[in-house]
Order: sequence, then C-alpha cells, then structure tokens
Amino acid sequence: MKKVYVLEDLDCANCAAKIENAVGKLEGVNQCKVTFMTQKMILDVEEDKADKVAKEAKKLIKKLEPDVEMREK
Repeated sequence: MKKVYVLEDLDCANCAAKIENAVGKLEGVNQCKVTFMTQKMILDVEEDKADKVAKEAKKLIKKLEPDVEMREK
C-alpha cells in the first residue's frame, strides 16, 4: 500500500536522506522514498500497519528534524 506525505519545511537534501533512511527501517515499511525537491515522502507499507507506521514516522521525523511537518497529501 502506497501512502504519500508532504514534508513541509524540509530544507536540505541531507535531511531528506536522514529521514528516508530512518523511516525506511521502521517495522512494516517495505520502501521509503523522500524527494527533497518536491518535499514528498512516498511510503510503501503493509496495509495492516499503515496507521501505526504513520504515527511512528511522524514522531521520528520530529526527533530528527523538529521544523519539518509531516502531513498526508
């Protein structure tokens, strides 16, 4: 199941890579792709874990990059 999120105030490619690597390691995530230019994160997640993954990803992103807001597209 693919989910698309907007990462508002994502301001550098290094930050995007950090988020992509960290979120990609969460349980239930098959693939995570963060594109700095469009400020989008595309998650391929197991359907039954989608809500849990979204909550964990949001917390993790706040920890890594406090200024970045994750919202569903």
